[in-house]
Amino acid sequence: MTRLTATPADMPEQAFDRAPSVVAHVRTSPHGVHERRLLLVLGTLVIGTFGAGEVTRSLSSDGVGLFDVLFMLLFFALFAWIAFGFLNALAGFLLLTSGRSVPTPAASLAAVPVGRTAILMPIHNEEVEPVFARLAAMARSVAHAGGDALFDLYVLSDSRPENEAAERAAADRLAAAGPLPVLYRRRPRNEGRKPGNLAEWVRKHGGAYDYMLILDADSLMSGAAMMRLAAAMDRHAGVGLLQTVPTVIGGETLFARWQQFAARLYGPIFSAGLLWWSGAEASFWGHNAIIRVAAFAESCGLPMLHGREPFGGHIMSHDMVEAALLRRRGWACHMVAMQDGSYEEYPPTFVEHAARDRRWCQGNLQHIRLLGSAGFHWVNRLQLLMGATAYLTSPLWLLLLAVSALLAAQSGGEIQIMAPSWWLFALTVLLLFGPKAMALGWFLPDVTRRAAFGGGCAILRSVAAELPLSILAAPMMMLTQTFAVVDILRGRKSGWEAQTRVSDGIAIQDALRHYRWHVALGIAMAGFALAGSTAALWMTPIFAGLLASPLIAAWTSRLSLGRAFAARRVFLIPEERRPNPLIVDGRAPSAQPISTGRPPWRPLAFPAERVA
Repeated sequence: MTRLTATPADMPEQAFDRAPSVVAHVRTSPHGVHERRLLLVLGTLVIGTFGAGEVTRSLSSDGVGLFDVLFMLLFFALFAWIAFGFLNALAGFLLLTSGRSVPTPAASLAAVPVGRTAILMPIHNEEVEPVFARLAAMARSVAHAGGDALFDLYVLSDSRPENEAAERAAADRLAAAGPLPVLYRRRPRNEGRKPGNLAEWVRKHGGAYDYMLILDADSLMSGAAMMRLAAAMDRHAGVGLLQTVPTVIGGETLFARWQQFAARLYGPIFSAGLLWWSGAEASFWGHNAIIRVAAFAESCGLPMLHGREPFGGHIMSHDMVEAALLRRRGWACHMVAMQDGSYEEYPPTFVEHAARDRRWCQGNLQHIRLLGSAGFHWVNRLQLLMGATAYLTSPLWLLLLAVSALLAAQSGGEIQIMAPSWWLFALTVLLLFGPKAMALGWFLPDVTRRAAFGGGCAILRSVAAELPLSILAAPMMMLTQTFAVVDILRGRKSGWEAQTRVSDGIAIQDALRHYRWHVALGIAMAGFALAGSTAALWMTPIFAGLLASPLIAAWTSRLSLGRAFAARRVFLIPEERRPNPLIVDGRAPSAQPISTGRPPWRPLAFPAERVA
């Protein structure tokens, strides 16, 4: 193994109660971004106020009580939340269909970087073979792109001691066969989880590098993409972070295929919307991003939060906080859209998704404490608030349903808000499903995009399967996130267990154990409906999803059903119709026809990179 010399860098802890005295001027903020943000915020408030006003008019016909006021406040908050998502998608749709682009820091396809870049792969009790196969493919791709003299590879392990021998042996094989220098190290004490892992590397090795490219264990990036990111950082000295939008790949279970297809179909308009208004205050997603090491070292030393976990202790969802700290010191943070070259995977089952979501929930709720931090840009505060709100909306939706039932009980079982407000119902449907329609409106007219996903009929069949699955899954995820929020408020911290990235089904008994409270609530709501409450009848899709939770979780976790759907051209993705830019194992989509066998690991070439 090639030995890489330690070159320390100073990384002081930051204070959230005082801003830095010296702040650089950001020069890469796109023209008109302030007007875009104002339009987005005002549009959200107008739609939220308009909807809440109609609810107020309906409820006040017989006087306004305490439950009416509570309902109106909840309705405004939640209606504004879905309005914001709709307007973000609308902005992305208009941007994509117009053919216009938002200027972001970039470099030409032929640009060769000058600065040195460290590729950092933090791992924690991962399956060794898939991780190092991905690393080997990336190392070969970097060398093929001409970056072997400029990129070094670090495997930063926080795994248990018994995993070290296998990881070290794999790293030795990679170093012996690969074109890049490789350093493996395992921390005996994983203080601070992933951000602590990265901070230790910066303090020990950061002084030798201009940039660090952060990966997750399921990340994959092409050498061409890494070279362009590093070259863009060379060209724009005031940029501290470039965050790519990873393409979801590798799904084989029905759940993963469904989520992968939805991300590939609906994701572009949401990403384009984020690109439209985020400007130089884009967020960091924790992986598939390049960061200027000197900027990170001077800005992002994370302190311990006062108090006990889950709200105190180490900052768990470090990425958005680090972006806010970079921007606080005057470093620009941008999103960049690459059509190829940046990839990630998705959990294979509902249960694994919920376990990951539980950790994210705790970390995002910690951010509420940081909203008042000195010197943060208001857009960064908004992003921190949105991250926390993404989980708080679930208990708020549940509370809204409870208040609706109480109001219905008070009025003899009748819903008062829907009968005179047909347009409000139509607007709600538009806000919820409009982004999906817009995504189809952008996607289907393009012959190349249609062909890549199996043609227009295959796409429409997939959407016809995706819509009922999403409707049934929504109450499952609402209640799961509500339980997570309640657990955190009760002081129960999340663990740090290894992620399961491969699954071949969940037994129905296990699924019933995970979702027993979902079924119980579904039974209660169904009983309310059978008792003759019109309000509960409106909730049929909700209690149907709750009652079916164990079946949906078990059914969608199966590899056989994922492959059966793909064989019928449902939830197809481009990698199944052209050479695959991934390392292919049993989890990754194969370029060969669908089969029931597990193909061996093998490296495939990255395609020519295209940049939006």
